[in-house]
Amino acid sequence: MIERFYLKDYLSFKEVDLSPRNGLVVFTGPSGSGKSILMSSILASVGLDSCEATVCESTTGWEFDGDGFGLENDDVNVFKHNKKEKSRYFINNQSVSKKVMSTIASEHLKYLSLKDFSDFENENLISMLDERISQKNRSILEIKAQYKKAFLEHKLLYAQLQDIELQEKKVLELKEYAEYEIQKIQKVNPVVGEDEELLRIKKELSKKEKVLESLESANMLFENEHHVFNALDALDAENTFFSDAMNELRAVLDGAQEKFSALDDVDVEEILNRLQEVTELQRRYGSIEEALKYKEEKILELQQYENIENTKDDLQKRVLELEQNIEILAKVLSDLRNKELPLFQDALNTYLKELYLRDANLSIADAQYTEIGKDELHLVLNSTELQKISTGEFNRLRLAVLALKSESMLHGGGVLMLDEIDANLSGEESMSVAKVLRQLSKYFQIFVISHQPQLTSMGEQHFLVYKEGDTSKVKELQEFEKIDEIARIISGENITNEAKSFAKELLEANR
Repeated sequence: MIERFYLKDYLSFKEVDLSPRNGLVVFTGPSGSGKSILMSSILASVGLDSCEATVCESTTGWEFDGDGFGLENDDVNVFKHNKKEKSRYFINNQSVSKKVMSTIASEHLKYLSLKDFSDFENENLISMLDERISQKNRSILEIKAQYKKAFLEHKLLYAQLQDIELQEKKVLELKEYAEYEIQKIQKVNPVVGEDEELLRIKKELSKKEKVLESLESANMLFENEHHVFNALDALDAENTFFSDAMNELRAVLDGAQEKFSALDDVDVEEILNRLQEVTELQRRYGSIEEALKYKEEKILELQQYENIENTKDDLQKRVLELEQNIEILAKVLSDLRNKELPLFQDALNTYLKELYLRDANLSIADAQYTEIGKDELHLVLNSTELQKISTGEFNRLRLAVLALKSESMLHGGGVLMLDEIDANLSGEESMSVAKVLRQLSKYFQIFVISHQPQLTSMGEQHFLVYKEGDTSKVKELQEFEKIDEIARIISGENITNEAKSFAKELLEANR
Protein backbone atom coordinates (compact mmCIF):
# COMPACT_ATOMS: atom_id res chain seq x y z
CA MET A 1 0.00 0.00 0.00
CA ILE A 2 0.91 3.68 -0.26
CA GLU A 3 1.37 4.75 3.35
CA ARG A 4 2.16 8.41 2.76
CA PHE A 5 2.00 10.82 -0.16
CA TYR A 6 3.71 14.21 -0.21
CA LEU A 7 3.37 16.89 -2.90
CA LYS A 8 4.96 20.33 -3.09
CA ASP A 9 4.41 23.12 -5.62
CA TYR A 10 2.38 21.58 -8.40
CA LEU A 11 -0.05 23.78 -10.32
CA SER A 12 -2.69 24.97 -7.81
CA PHE A 13 -1.31 22.76 -4.99
CA LYS A 14 1.24 24.36 -2.69
CA GLU A 15 1.71 21.44 -0.31
CA VAL A 16 -0.14 18.17 0.33
CA ASP A 17 0.71 15.56 2.95
CA LEU A 18 -1.61 12.53 3.05
CA SER A 19 -1.56 9.33 5.09
CA PRO A 20 -3.94 7.00 3.22
CA ARG A 21 -5.08 3.85 4.95
CA ASN A 22 -5.73 0.45 3.49
CA GLY A 23 -9.12 -0.21 1.94
CA LEU A 24 -11.36 2.09 -0.11
CA VAL A 25 -10.04 5.67 -0.14
CA VAL A 26 -12.41 8.21 -1.74
CA PHE A 27 -11.52 11.63 -3.10
CA THR A 28 -14.34 14.13 -3.71
CA GLY A 29 -14.66 17.85 -4.24
CA PRO A 30 -16.17 20.45 -6.54
CA SER A 31 -15.32 20.40 -10.22
CA GLY A 32 -12.03 22.17 -10.91
CA SER A 33 -10.74 21.70 -7.38
CA GLY A 34 -7.81 19.55 -8.60
CA LYS A 35 -8.84 15.93 -7.96
CA SER A 36 -7.53 14.59 -11.26
CA ILE A 37 -4.36 16.66 -10.87
CA LEU A 38 -3.84 15.08 -7.45
CA MET A 39 -4.40 11.60 -8.89
CA SER A 40 -1.89 12.19 -11.69
CA SER A 41 0.69 13.48 -9.20
CA ILE A 42 0.34 10.26 -7.14
CA LEU A 43 0.99 8.30 -10.33
CA ALA A 44 3.92 10.60 -11.17
CA SER A 45 5.49 9.98 -7.77
CA VAL A 46 6.04 6.34 -8.78
CA GLY A 47 7.00 6.99 -12.40
CA LEU A 48 3.64 6.18 -14.00
CA ASP A 49 2.87 9.74 -15.10
CA SER A 50 4.64 13.09 -15.42
CA CYS A 51 4.26 16.30 -13.47
CA GLU A 52 6.14 19.53 -12.80
CA ALA A 53 6.05 19.35 -9.00
CA THR A 54 9.08 20.41 -6.98
CA VAL A 55 8.65 17.27 -4.87
CA CYS A 56 6.32 14.36 -5.52
CA GLU A 57 6.83 11.43 -3.12
CA SER A 58 5.11 8.18 -2.08
CA THR A 59 6.11 6.01 0.85
CA THR A 60 5.10 2.40 0.18
CA GLY A 61 5.21 -1.05 1.70
CA TRP A 62 5.87 -2.63 -1.71
CA GLU A 63 8.38 -5.43 -1.96
CA PHE A 64 10.43 -5.81 -5.14
CA ASP A 65 13.55 -7.53 -6.42
CA GLY A 66 16.10 -4.88 -5.56
CA ASP A 67 19.05 -6.99 -6.77
CA GLY A 68 17.57 -7.08 -10.26
CA PHE A 69 17.81 -3.28 -10.43
CA GLY A 70 20.86 -2.71 -8.24
CA LEU A 71 18.68 -1.27 -5.46
CA GLU A 72 18.27 -1.85 -1.75
CA ASN A 73 14.81 -3.11 -0.82
CA ASP A 74 13.71 -1.90 2.64
CA ASP A 75 10.66 -2.66 4.75
CA VAL A 76 9.40 0.78 3.69
CA ASN A 77 10.36 1.99 0.20
CA VAL A 78 10.22 5.67 -0.74
CA PHE A 79 9.56 6.62 -4.37
CA LYS A 80 10.35 10.25 -5.20
CA HIS A 81 10.14 12.49 -8.26
CA ASN A 82 11.92 15.87 -8.14
CA LYS A 83 11.60 18.56 -10.77
CA LYS A 84 14.08 21.44 -10.82
CA GLU A 85 15.88 22.01 -14.08
CA LYS A 86 14.99 18.45 -15.11
CA SER A 87 13.04 15.51 -13.72
CA ARG A 88 14.89 13.14 -11.44
CA TYR A 89 13.66 9.90 -9.91
CA PHE A 90 14.74 8.19 -6.69
CA ILE A 91 13.93 4.99 -4.80
CA ASN A 92 15.20 5.08 -1.21
CA ASN A 93 17.40 8.05 -2.18
CA GLN A 94 19.06 6.01 -4.93
CA SER A 95 18.84 7.66 -8.34
CA VAL A 96 16.98 5.57 -10.93
CA SER A 97 15.53 6.04 -14.40
CA LYS A 98 11.83 6.67 -14.85
CA LYS A 99 11.63 3.38 -16.74
CA VAL A 100 13.03 1.39 -13.80
CA MET A 101 10.70 3.13 -11.36
CA SER A 102 7.62 2.59 -13.55
CA THR A 103 8.57 -1.07 -14.10
CA ILE A 104 8.68 -1.67 -10.34
CA ALA A 105 5.54 0.37 -9.63
CA SER A 106 3.46 -1.28 -12.36
CA GLU A 107 3.82 -4.57 -10.51
CA HIS A 108 1.99 -3.04 -7.53
CA LEU A 109 -0.34 -0.39 -8.94
CA LYS A 110 -3.11 -0.55 -11.56
CA TYR A 111 -4.66 2.60 -13.02
CA LEU A 112 -8.14 1.70 -14.28
CA SER A 113 -8.86 4.95 -16.06
CA LEU A 114 -6.82 3.77 -19.04
CA LYS A 115 -7.83 1.02 -21.46
CA ASP A 116 -5.24 -1.44 -20.21
CA PHE A 117 -5.91 -4.94 -21.57
CA SER A 118 -3.43 -6.73 -19.27
CA ASP A 119 -6.21 -8.12 -17.06
CA PHE A 120 -7.71 -9.75 -20.16
CA GLU A 121 -4.50 -11.30 -21.42
CA ASN A 122 -4.79 -15.03 -21.99
CA GLU A 123 -2.24 -15.95 -19.34
CA ASN A 124 -4.12 -13.97 -16.67
CA LEU A 125 -7.55 -15.37 -17.55
CA ILE A 126 -6.25 -18.96 -17.79
CA SER A 127 -4.48 -18.50 -14.45
CA MET A 128 -7.77 -17.39 -12.85
CA LEU A 129 -9.59 -20.36 -14.38
CA ASP A 130 -6.92 -22.79 -13.17
CA GLU A 131 -7.03 -21.29 -9.68
CA ARG A 132 -10.75 -22.03 -9.47
CA ILE A 133 -10.14 -25.59 -10.69
CA SER A 134 -7.39 -26.13 -8.09
CA GLN A 135 -9.82 -25.33 -5.28
CA LYS A 136 -11.74 -28.46 -6.28
CA ASN A 137 -9.02 -30.56 -7.87
CA ARG A 138 -5.47 -30.02 -6.58
CA SER A 139 -4.06 -32.43 -9.17
CA ILE A 140 -4.15 -29.65 -11.77
CA LEU A 141 -1.18 -28.01 -10.03
CA GLU A 142 0.95 -31.14 -10.54
CA ILE A 143 -0.28 -31.55 -14.12
CA LYS A 144 0.63 -27.91 -14.87
CA ALA A 145 4.08 -28.40 -13.31
CA GLN A 146 4.69 -31.56 -15.38
CA TYR A 147 3.47 -29.87 -18.52
CA LYS A 148 5.64 -26.78 -18.01
CA LYS A 149 8.72 -28.89 -17.32
CA ALA A 150 8.14 -30.96 -20.48
CA PHE A 151 7.39 -27.83 -22.54
CA LEU A 152 10.58 -26.03 -21.47
CA GLU A 153 12.74 -29.14 -22.05
CA HIS A 154 11.15 -29.60 -25.47
CA LYS A 155 11.82 -25.94 -26.31
CA LEU A 156 15.49 -26.34 -25.37
CA LEU A 157 16.05 -29.65 -27.17
CA TYR A 158 14.12 -28.54 -30.24
CA ALA A 159 16.40 -25.52 -30.54
CA GLN A 160 19.43 -27.84 -30.26
CA LEU A 161 17.96 -30.10 -32.94
CA GLN A 162 17.46 -27.14 -35.27
CA ASP A 163 21.08 -26.12 -34.72
CA ILE A 164 22.24 -29.63 -35.61
CA GLU A 165 20.10 -29.70 -38.75
CA LEU A 166 21.56 -26.35 -39.71
CA GLN A 167 25.07 -27.66 -39.09
CA GLU A 168 24.25 -30.83 -40.98
CA LYS A 169 23.92 -28.86 -44.20
CA LYS A 170 27.50 -27.69 -43.75
CA VAL A 171 28.90 -30.80 -42.11
CA LEU A 172 30.34 -32.33 -45.29
CA GLU A 173 32.26 -29.17 -46.05
CA LEU A 174 33.39 -28.90 -42.43
CA LYS A 175 34.49 -32.55 -42.37
CA GLU A 176 36.48 -32.13 -45.58
CA TYR A 177 38.18 -29.04 -44.20
CA ALA A 178 39.03 -30.76 -40.88
CA GLU A 179 40.44 -33.79 -42.74
CA TYR A 180 42.47 -31.51 -45.01
CA GLU A 181 43.97 -29.66 -42.03
CA ILE A 182 44.81 -32.92 -40.24
CA GLN A 183 46.41 -34.46 -43.33
CA LYS A 184 48.44 -31.32 -44.00
CA ILE A 185 50.05 -31.50 -40.56
CA GLN A 186 50.34 -35.30 -40.56
CA LYS A 187 52.09 -35.19 -43.96
CA VAL A 188 54.88 -33.10 -42.47
CA ASN A 189 54.65 -35.02 -39.17
CA PRO A 190 56.84 -32.53 -37.32
CA VAL A 191 58.74 -33.32 -34.12
CA VAL A 192 59.18 -30.77 -31.35
CA GLY A 193 62.72 -29.31 -31.59
CA GLU A 194 63.23 -30.58 -35.14
CA ASP A 195 63.50 -27.07 -36.52
CA GLU A 196 66.51 -26.28 -34.35
CA GLU A 197 68.28 -29.47 -35.44
CA LEU A 198 67.63 -28.77 -39.11
CA LEU A 199 68.99 -25.25 -38.79
CA ARG A 200 72.12 -26.63 -37.12
CA ILE A 201 72.69 -29.12 -39.94
CA LYS A 202 72.08 -26.45 -42.56
CA LYS A 203 74.63 -24.20 -40.87
CA GLU A 204 77.25 -26.96 -40.71
CA LEU A 205 76.68 -27.95 -44.33
CA SER A 206 77.23 -24.37 -45.38
CA LYS A 207 80.74 -24.32 -43.83
CA LYS A 208 81.70 -28.02 -44.40
CA GLU A 209 84.08 -27.48 -47.32
CA LYS A 210 85.90 -24.61 -45.69
CA VAL A 211 86.28 -26.48 -42.39
CA LEU A 212 87.65 -29.60 -44.11
CA GLU A 213 90.24 -27.52 -45.95
CA SER A 214 91.30 -25.95 -42.67
CA LEU A 215 91.57 -29.37 -41.03
CA GLU A 216 93.77 -30.65 -43.84
CA SER A 217 96.14 -27.72 -43.39
CA ALA A 218 96.13 -28.11 -39.63
CA ASN A 219 97.00 -31.83 -39.88
CA MET A 220 100.35 -30.88 -41.52
CA LEU A 221 101.39 -29.77 -38.04
CA PHE A 222 101.62 -33.38 -36.90
CA GLU A 223 104.14 -34.23 -39.67
CA ASN A 224 106.67 -31.94 -37.94
CA GLU A 225 105.77 -32.98 -34.40
CA HIS A 226 108.99 -35.11 -33.98
CA HIS A 227 111.17 -32.03 -34.60
CA VAL A 228 109.71 -30.41 -31.52
CA PHE A 229 110.37 -33.47 -29.40
CA ASN A 230 114.02 -33.60 -30.64
CA ALA A 231 114.53 -29.96 -29.76
CA LEU A 232 113.10 -30.46 -26.28
CA ASP A 233 115.34 -33.48 -25.70
CA ALA A 234 118.37 -31.48 -26.81
CA LEU A 235 117.46 -28.82 -24.32
CA ASP A 236 116.85 -31.36 -21.59
CA ALA A 237 113.40 -29.76 -21.29
CA GLU A 238 110.25 -31.48 -20.09
CA ASN A 239 108.11 -32.52 -23.12
CA THR A 240 105.03 -33.76 -21.32
CA PHE A 241 103.16 -30.49 -21.72
CA PHE A 242 103.78 -30.58 -25.46
CA SER A 243 102.71 -34.17 -25.75
CA ASP A 244 99.46 -33.46 -23.85
CA ALA A 245 98.70 -30.40 -25.95
CA MET A 246 99.29 -32.29 -29.20
CA ASN A 247 97.12 -35.17 -28.07
CA GLU A 248 94.33 -32.79 -27.12
CA LEU A 249 94.64 -30.98 -30.42
CA ARG A 250 94.66 -34.27 -32.31
CA ALA A 251 91.43 -35.30 -30.53
CA VAL A 252 89.71 -32.02 -31.41
CA LEU A 253 90.73 -32.18 -35.06
CA ASP A 254 89.86 -35.86 -35.36
CA GLY A 255 86.43 -35.20 -33.84
CA ALA A 256 85.79 -32.37 -36.22
CA GLN A 257 86.96 -34.49 -39.14
CA GLU A 258 84.63 -37.29 -38.13
CA LYS A 259 81.72 -34.91 -37.59
CA PHE A 260 81.99 -33.19 -40.94
CA SER A 261 82.82 -36.42 -42.78
CA ALA A 262 79.48 -37.77 -41.53
CA LEU A 263 77.77 -35.03 -43.50
CA ASP A 264 78.96 -36.72 -46.69
CA ASP A 265 75.86 -38.94 -46.59
CA VAL A 266 73.42 -36.05 -45.94
CA ASP A 267 71.23 -34.98 -48.83
CA VAL A 268 71.45 -31.21 -48.79
CA GLU A 269 68.36 -30.75 -50.93
CA GLU A 270 66.35 -33.04 -48.65
CA ILE A 271 67.40 -31.05 -45.60
CA LEU A 272 66.47 -27.76 -47.22
CA ASN A 273 63.08 -29.09 -48.35
CA ARG A 274 62.35 -30.47 -44.89
CA LEU A 275 63.33 -27.19 -43.28
CA GLN A 276 61.02 -25.34 -45.68
CA GLU A 277 58.09 -27.62 -44.74
CA VAL A 278 58.66 -27.18 -41.00
CA THR A 279 59.14 -23.41 -41.38
CA GLU A 280 55.85 -23.17 -43.30
CA LEU A 281 54.02 -24.91 -40.44
CA GLN A 282 55.63 -22.54 -37.94
CA ARG A 283 54.61 -19.55 -40.01
CA ARG A 284 51.01 -20.80 -40.23
CA TYR A 285 50.49 -22.00 -36.66
CA GLY A 286 53.13 -20.11 -34.65
CA SER A 287 55.20 -23.11 -33.60
CA ILE A 288 55.46 -26.86 -34.00
CA GLU A 289 53.74 -27.24 -30.61
CA GLU A 290 50.81 -25.11 -31.78
CA ALA A 291 50.56 -27.06 -35.05
CA LEU A 292 50.36 -30.38 -33.17
CA LYS A 293 47.78 -28.92 -30.76
CA TYR A 294 45.68 -27.66 -33.70
CA LYS A 295 45.84 -31.13 -35.27
CA GLU A 296 44.47 -32.72 -32.08
CA GLU A 297 41.65 -30.16 -31.97
CA LYS A 298 40.71 -30.96 -35.56
CA ILE A 299 40.76 -34.67 -34.79
CA LEU A 300 38.25 -34.09 -31.93
CA GLU A 301 36.19 -31.80 -34.18
CA LEU A 302 36.11 -34.51 -36.86
CA GLN A 303 34.90 -37.02 -34.28
CA GLN A 304 32.06 -34.64 -33.37
CA TYR A 305 31.05 -34.35 -37.00
CA GLU A 306 31.11 -38.11 -37.32
CA ASN A 307 28.94 -38.40 -34.17
CA ILE A 308 26.43 -35.78 -35.29
CA GLU A 309 24.07 -38.33 -36.77
CA ASN A 310 23.94 -40.28 -33.49
CA THR A 311 23.30 -37.06 -31.56
CA LYS A 312 20.60 -36.05 -33.99
CA ASP A 313 18.87 -39.43 -33.72
CA ASP A 314 18.88 -39.24 -29.90
CA LEU A 315 17.49 -35.70 -29.94
CA GLN A 316 14.78 -36.59 -32.42
CA LYS A 317 13.62 -39.47 -30.24
CA ARG A 318 13.54 -37.32 -27.08
CA VAL A 319 11.78 -34.43 -28.83
CA LEU A 320 9.13 -36.83 -30.15
CA GLU A 321 8.64 -38.29 -26.65
CA LEU A 322 8.23 -34.82 -25.20
CA GLU A 323 5.81 -33.77 -27.93
CA GLN A 324 3.62 -36.77 -27.19
CA ASN A 325 3.78 -36.06 -23.43
CA ILE A 326 2.99 -32.36 -23.97
CA GLU A 327 0.03 -33.24 -26.16
CA ILE A 328 -1.38 -35.62 -23.53
CA LEU A 329 -0.90 -33.19 -20.63
CA ALA A 330 -2.27 -30.25 -22.61
CA LYS A 331 -5.41 -32.25 -23.43
CA VAL A 332 -5.90 -33.05 -19.73
CA LEU A 333 -5.60 -29.35 -18.91
CA SER A 334 -7.99 -28.43 -21.74
CA ASP A 335 -10.58 -30.95 -20.53
CA LEU A 336 -10.40 -29.59 -16.98
CA ARG A 337 -10.66 -26.00 -18.21
CA ASN A 338 -13.57 -26.66 -20.56
CA LYS A 339 -15.42 -28.40 -17.75
CA GLU A 340 -14.94 -25.45 -15.38
CA LEU A 341 -15.52 -22.73 -18.00
CA PRO A 342 -19.36 -22.53 -17.70
CA LEU A 343 -19.06 -22.09 -13.92
CA PHE A 344 -16.33 -19.50 -14.43
CA GLN A 345 -18.54 -17.63 -16.89
CA ASP A 346 -21.53 -17.74 -14.52
CA ALA A 347 -19.41 -16.37 -11.66
CA LEU A 348 -18.13 -13.52 -13.85
CA ASN A 349 -21.63 -12.74 -15.09
CA THR A 350 -22.88 -12.55 -11.50
CA TYR A 351 -20.51 -9.63 -10.95
CA LEU A 352 -21.41 -8.13 -14.32
CA LYS A 353 -25.08 -8.26 -13.39
CA GLU A 354 -24.31 -6.44 -10.14
CA LEU A 355 -22.50 -3.82 -12.22
CA TYR A 356 -25.45 -3.49 -14.63
CA LEU A 357 -23.46 -4.84 -17.52
CA ARG A 358 -24.44 -7.30 -20.20
CA ASP A 359 -23.36 -10.94 -19.91
CA ALA A 360 -19.92 -11.96 -21.04
CA ASN A 361 -19.34 -14.97 -23.27
CA LEU A 362 -16.23 -17.06 -22.70
CA SER A 363 -14.85 -19.67 -25.06
CA ILE A 364 -11.68 -21.72 -25.31
CA ALA A 365 -9.96 -22.29 -28.64
CA ASP A 366 -6.89 -24.27 -29.60
CA ALA A 367 -3.79 -22.15 -30.05
CA GLN A 368 -0.06 -22.63 -30.25
CA TYR A 369 1.49 -24.49 -27.33
CA THR A 370 2.88 -22.19 -24.64
CA GLU A 371 4.02 -22.65 -21.05
CA ILE A 372 0.36 -22.77 -19.91
CA GLY A 373 -0.93 -25.22 -22.53
CA LYS A 374 -2.62 -24.88 -25.90
CA ASP A 375 -5.75 -23.04 -24.71
CA GLU A 376 -6.67 -19.48 -25.63
CA LEU A 377 -9.54 -18.04 -23.59
CA HIS A 378 -11.61 -15.53 -25.54
CA LEU A 379 -13.91 -13.04 -23.77
CA VAL A 380 -16.56 -10.86 -25.39
CA LEU A 381 -19.22 -8.68 -23.76
CA ASN A 382 -22.59 -9.62 -25.23
CA SER A 383 -20.85 -10.65 -28.50
CA THR A 384 -18.95 -7.32 -28.63
CA GLU A 385 -15.17 -7.39 -28.80
CA LEU A 386 -13.46 -5.63 -25.88
CA GLN A 387 -11.80 -3.11 -28.21
CA LYS A 388 -15.26 -1.83 -29.21
CA ILE A 389 -16.99 -1.39 -25.84
CA SER A 390 -17.11 1.98 -24.10
CA THR A 391 -14.47 3.02 -21.59
CA GLY A 392 -17.05 2.92 -18.77
CA GLU A 393 -18.10 -0.62 -19.66
CA PHE A 394 -14.48 -1.64 -20.08
CA ASN A 395 -13.50 -0.44 -16.61
CA ARG A 396 -16.51 -2.03 -14.93
CA LEU A 397 -15.66 -5.27 -16.73
CA ARG A 398 -12.14 -4.97 -15.34
CA LEU A 399 -13.63 -4.53 -11.88
CA ALA A 400 -15.65 -7.70 -12.34
CA VAL A 401 -12.56 -9.64 -13.42
CA LEU A 402 -10.58 -8.29 -10.47
CA ALA A 403 -13.44 -9.13 -8.08
CA LEU A 404 -13.57 -12.68 -9.43
CA LYS A 405 -9.80 -12.95 -9.11
CA SER A 406 -9.89 -11.66 -5.53
CA GLU A 407 -12.02 -14.65 -4.47
CA SER A 408 -8.89 -16.82 -4.55
CA MET A 409 -6.36 -14.23 -3.36
CA LEU A 410 -4.28 -15.22 -0.35
CA HIS A 411 -2.59 -11.83 0.05
CA GLY A 412 -2.95 -8.22 -1.02
CA GLY A 413 -3.06 -7.30 -4.68
CA GLY A 414 -1.50 -3.83 -4.43
CA VAL A 415 -3.06 -0.46 -5.27
CA LEU A 416 -5.97 0.30 -7.62
CA MET A 417 -6.53 3.85 -8.85
CA LEU A 418 -9.82 4.86 -10.48
CA ASP A 419 -10.74 8.26 -11.83
CA GLU A 420 -14.51 8.84 -11.87
CA ILE A 421 -15.36 5.21 -12.62
CA ASP A 422 -18.99 5.96 -11.63
CA ALA A 423 -19.31 8.97 -13.95
CA ASN A 424 -22.58 9.04 -15.94
CA LEU A 425 -23.96 6.08 -13.99
CA SER A 426 -27.37 5.92 -12.36
CA GLY A 427 -27.68 5.70 -8.61
CA GLU A 428 -28.22 1.94 -8.76
CA GLU A 429 -25.25 1.46 -11.11
CA SER A 430 -23.07 3.63 -8.90
CA MET A 431 -24.06 1.61 -5.83
CA SER A 432 -23.23 -1.63 -7.65
CA VAL A 433 -19.75 -0.29 -8.48
CA ALA A 434 -19.35 0.79 -4.86
CA LYS A 435 -20.23 -2.67 -3.55
CA VAL A 436 -17.73 -4.37 -5.83
CA LEU A 437 -15.06 -1.86 -4.82
CA ARG A 438 -15.82 -2.48 -1.14
CA GLN A 439 -15.25 -6.21 -1.73
CA LEU A 440 -12.02 -5.52 -3.62
CA SER A 441 -10.85 -3.23 -0.82
CA LYS A 442 -10.25 -6.34 1.30
CA TYR A 443 -7.37 -7.17 -1.05
CA PHE A 444 -6.44 -3.81 -2.63
CA GLN A 445 -5.82 -0.29 -1.43
CA ILE A 446 -8.18 1.64 -3.72
CA PHE A 447 -7.95 5.33 -4.58
CA VAL A 448 -11.09 6.51 -6.33
CA ILE A 449 -12.41 9.90 -7.46
CA SER A 450 -16.18 10.00 -7.27
CA HIS A 451 -19.02 12.45 -8.04
CA GLN A 452 -21.71 10.05 -6.84
CA PRO A 453 -23.04 9.81 -3.24
CA GLN A 454 -23.36 6.00 -3.36
CA LEU A 455 -19.69 5.29 -3.97
CA THR A 456 -18.58 8.14 -1.74
CA SER A 457 -20.57 6.76 1.18
CA MET A 458 -18.76 3.42 0.85
CA GLY A 459 -15.36 5.01 1.45
CA GLU A 460 -13.43 3.79 4.47
CA GLN A 461 -11.38 6.98 4.27
CA HIS A 462 -12.59 10.20 2.68
CA PHE A 463 -10.45 13.09 1.44
CA LEU A 464 -11.96 16.37 0.30
CA VAL A 465 -10.17 18.33 -2.39
CA TYR A 466 -11.17 22.01 -2.33
CA LYS A 467 -9.90 25.45 -3.16
CA GLU A 468 -9.17 28.47 -1.03
CA GLY A 469 -8.72 31.28 -3.49
CA ASP A 470 -6.40 29.95 -6.19
CA THR A 471 -4.85 27.30 -3.94
CA SER A 472 -5.99 23.66 -3.92
CA LYS A 473 -6.00 21.87 -0.59
CA VAL A 474 -6.78 18.36 0.69
CA LYS A 475 -8.12 17.33 4.06
CA GLU A 476 -9.36 14.08 5.55
CA LEU A 477 -13.03 14.31 6.56
CA GLN A 478 -14.39 13.20 9.89
CA GLU A 479 -17.74 11.41 10.11
CA PHE A 480 -19.87 14.53 10.55
CA GLU A 481 -18.01 16.27 7.71
CA LYS A 482 -18.71 13.34 5.38
CA ILE A 483 -22.45 14.01 5.76
CA ASP A 484 -22.10 17.58 4.53
CA GLU A 485 -19.87 16.57 1.59
CA ILE A 486 -22.19 13.76 0.46
CA ALA A 487 -25.15 16.15 0.83
CA ARG A 488 -23.28 18.68 -1.36
CA ILE A 489 -22.78 15.97 -4.01
CA ILE A 490 -26.54 15.25 -3.87
CA SER A 491 -27.96 18.75 -3.92
CA GLY A 492 -25.11 21.06 -4.98
CA GLU A 493 -23.71 24.02 -3.09
CA ASN A 494 -27.09 24.86 -1.54
CA ILE A 495 -27.35 21.84 0.78
CA THR A 496 -30.92 20.83 1.62
CA ASN A 497 -32.19 19.01 4.68
CA GLU A 498 -33.43 16.21 2.43
CA ALA A 499 -29.92 15.81 1.02
CA LYS A 500 -28.47 15.66 4.55
CA SER A 501 -30.98 13.01 5.55
CA PHE A 502 -30.20 10.91 2.50
CA ALA A 503 -26.47 11.29 3.15
CA LYS A 504 -26.94 10.04 6.74
CA GLU A 505 -28.95 7.08 5.50
CA LEU A 506 -26.27 6.13 3.01
CA LEU A 507 -23.51 6.33 5.58
CA GLU A 508 -25.46 4.36 8.18
CA ALA A 509 -26.44 1.71 5.65
CA ASN A 510 -22.88 1.26 4.50
CA ARG A 511 -21.37 1.40 7.96
